[in-house]
Amino acid sequence: MKNFFVKDLMVPISEYATVPEGATLYEAVLALEKAQEKYQQSRYSHRAVLILDSKKRVIGKLSQMDFLCALEPSDANLEQIRKFNQFGFTRKAIALQQEEYLKNSPPILDVYSAAAKLNVTELMQQPTEGEYVDENTSVDMALHQLTAGSNLSLLVTRGEDIVGVLRLADVFAAVFHAMKDSENKLSDGATA
Repeated sequence: MKNFFVKDLMVPISEYATVPEGATLYEAVLALEKAQEKYQQSRYSHRAVLILDSKKRVIGKLSQMDFLCALEPSDANLEQIRKFNQFGFTRKAIALQQEEYLKNSPPILDVYSAAAKLNVTELMQQPTEGEYVDENTSVDMALHQLTAGSNLSLLVTRGEDIVGVLRLADVFAAVFHAMKDSENKLSDGATA
């Protein structure tokens, strides 16, 4: 994998799902859907939307988990139930308590409608220092960065600019194919 660089595997920003910082969660969902449809034929689908400022610079990311968390009700009682694991309660016991409490929640369509209107900047995650990788970094080094930070993607930089996204799925596919090629060459050499 030393012959491959991040720029060889990254998804350029122009092909990634993006929305401006004033967009709603609904607009972000539509952008993600559109990007997935365009990209579906040849590669893994997108799992996040990048948030751009007025100068088209990336200021944050909204993952699928962020989308789903926006649908979760949030109040003091529910937060207390979520902390039950500190007291040795199992996940199943906590889930049952949450389910019981949520029986009195608003209908899910009301929740969806309210969440759809949320501004993406309220929900986005701002990238941390360990989520950036230079486009000329070897894929080997990027792999270490992905695994060390348990990241699903890294923002690819060229100087000060973010020019793409390196996704775990693309790195996995490249490593898998390199491993397969290596094993095939060993097998062919053993039979020769």
